[in-house]
Amino acid sequence: MRAKIGGTVEVPISLSLQEGYHVNSNHPPDAYLIPLRLTWTKGALEPGETIFPKPIQYKIQSEPKPLSVYSGSFQLVARFTVPSTAFTGPMGMNGKLRYQACNDKACLPPKDLDVNVQLDIVK
Repeated sequence: MRAKIGGTVEVPISLSLQEGYHVNSNHPPDAYLIPLRLTWTKGALEPGETIFPKPIQYKIQSEPKPLSVYSGSFQLVARFTVPSTAFTGPMGMNGKLRYQACNDKACLPPKDLDVNVQLDIVK
């Protein structure tokens, strides 16, 4: 994917969950629920907003109200700004995706998944 010096770029990040599992959205309905989060380590680009898809409302017996979740395959979009001082050529940004996968009966321990995006910086 190409990114122009001085511009912004949107990088799609595709995710897929095992059938029967879901993860909380980035805005779960209760504070004790672990939200889906994408963070970036300091690099040549300036991280911006992460665009999350619209979550689904999912009701399970053990919860008094519906959960705001993602399941199946879905996509996040990470926005980056390329500084005017950036060098041209290939570069990568490293990040972490924090999530907790659950099914109707239990939740697995929270995990951090390494995320790496590769870009070609051009003038």
